[in-house]
Amino acid sequence: EVQLVESGGGLVQAGGSLRLSCTASGFTFDDYNIGWFRQAPGKEREGVSCISGGDGSTYYTDSVEGRFTISMDNAKNTVYLQMNSLKPEDTAVYYCAAREGLFRIWALYTLRLWSNWGQGTQVTVSS
Repeated sequence: EVQLVESGGGLVQAGGSLRLSCTASGFTFDDYNIGWFRQAPGKEREGVSCISGGDGSTYYTDSVEGRFTISMDNAKNTVYLQMNSLKPEDTAVYYCAAREGLFRIWALYTLRLWSNWGQGTQVTVSS
């Protein structure tokens, strides 16, 4: 069974850091892209960052560029999202998902292209 499981969320003060993990089972990353998404209360789910399992290419949306870092550990079948300089507006449930195929930046903005969504992990940033 293909599955993604997120972990690492929590409560942190503004300016603090968290590292989220997305661990896969049932498949390997080689032919997949892994994306991180978030959904704040009352808002639509949005893409945050993605990484290619093939060549490690990465992309960040403007809202997190320079503060978040996505990385992949193939041996552990895990993708990480290191979040630094957190802001209250980063508060959301964070999800990871997979998309098979070539790495395409525009795909991060089209949620229907992604599958195997995890259950999400809550990130709360207090001011």
